[in-house]
Amino acid sequence: MAIKRLKYCVNNEWLESTSGRYTPVMNPSTGEQIAEAPVCSPAEAEAAVKAARAAFPDWSGQPVAVRTQLIFRFRELVYQHFEELSILVATEMGKNYEESKGDVFKVIEACELSLSAPLELQGYSLMDATRSHDINLYRLPVGVFLGVAPYNFPAMIPFGWFTPQCIVSGNCMVLKAASMVPQSAMRLLELMIEAGLPKGVVNLITCGREALADLIAHPEINGVSFVGSESVGKIVYGQAAAAGKRVQALTEAKNHALILEDAPLEWTARRVVNSAFGCAGQRCMALPVVVVQEPVADEFVKIIKKLAQELVIGAAYDPATHLGPLVSQGQKDSVEKWIAKGVEEGAELVLDGRGCRPKGFENGYFVGPTILDKVKPKMTVGDQEIFGPVLCVKRCASFEEGLALMNANRFANGSSIFTTSGYYSREFVRHTDGGMVGVNVGIPVPLGFFPFSGNKRSFFGDLHCLGRDGLRFYTRVKTVTTKWISPEESQEARVSTWEGTINKQL
Repeated sequence: MAIKRLKYCVNNEWLESTSGRYTPVMNPSTGEQIAEAPVCSPAEAEAAVKAARAAFPDWSGQPVAVRTQLIFRFRELVYQHFEELSILVATEMGKNYEESKGDVFKVIEACELSLSAPLELQGYSLMDATRSHDINLYRLPVGVFLGVAPYNFPAMIPFGWFTPQCIVSGNCMVLKAASMVPQSAMRLLELMIEAGLPKGVVNLITCGREALADLIAHPEINGVSFVGSESVGKIVYGQAAAAGKRVQALTEAKNHALILEDAPLEWTARRVVNSAFGCAGQRCMALPVVVVQEPVADEFVKIIKKLAQELVIGAAYDPATHLGPLVSQGQKDSVEKWIAKGVEEGAELVLDGRGCRPKGFENGYFVGPTILDKVKPKMTVGDQEIFGPVLCVKRCASFEEGLALMNANRFANGSSIFTTSGYYSREFVRHTDGGMVGVNVGIPVPLGFFPFSGNKRSFFGDLHCLGRDGLRFYTRVKTVTTKWISPEESQEARVSTWEGTINKQL
């Protein structure tokens, strides 16, 4: 299969990079290279910023109804190319076909949210805030934003979390797609151009750390939307905020679920299997840790192991596959090292996914479902993000002990409880640190009209992506106070001015 040389996009034109450097784009199901993404030079990244800045005055001056029509046309094109996009996501990222369809559907969901802009961008006003004075608040575009996307959701994050709300608010964007999985974002940008995107409103590059650092510091970048690791997110947040830019940095997670002894065990286990092993664990709302009340822990682990062993492992784009590969050989190596680390730390290896080689795809980047039981509080395997199909089981004696175990983690993206107790459900919702909370829900991701609201070290910033938070992040407020002059005051002003003129002449 020929290796496709990819381009970057500025002013709606797809251009060959002159850097001479490329990043391999692999098919993780087979371990074969399918494309190469340009490592754009700082000058090429600069050209993307200049194009966005030049496009901003005209685009921000367009009526919001014009901007929403672009989003509506784009949404229809995504629907028309839904299967093509889903297969592309599965091929370059490795999540199974159903999960890839969900990735693309989240683009549609974000577009539908953005169509509410004529309502949500409305400000508010107060007549006679003080005598003869009215005050109006308006929401206006900010400028040019930088979107830095990760590899795990190559459609949803760049063209769901970032682009629709950014541009419908009147801003322009420089999108840094993930170099390992750039083709999904590139194809979506092609569809947005087909929908009538004006030149320069969205520009897409792939680049290395040097060019990215220049973009973050660039004086004509007004804000940054970032999704990635905690270590990089902290740097992005610190540097961008210090330069006066607005920032939303969504980072790592180690989501926990608390399973109480009254929970229906098999019903709960099926949801935990989907949450823990879906997308091969490569999502920030995966469920890598369950805290199980001791009286039912042995039985729960037995059920989980049985269900995990029933998962079909294979090529991501095969509709029969439940568990696809990890995104790269490097990620596979990392996950297998974490499994070994868990055993070294004293966890009990109930199910080992290392050495997984599906027939016909022996060179793919596969790790099978893995279960580590009796994970203690001091074990790093239960506290740090692994980003693979590894489930850690912690045990607790009571609701209070289980909640304390969960809240001790530095991440707080999401958390769940499985119970039939209304009392404990309510107490959990009130006291968990998790920003997105599930009650008998394994993946408590809210729909797009609510924000993706991680807490603690899972988020750096003030306003989250999506929901009303998203539109507020991409707009600035302007408050206008108007004094209305009455006819009497107007006459007095004219007389006063006339008298002042006569006095000066005299």
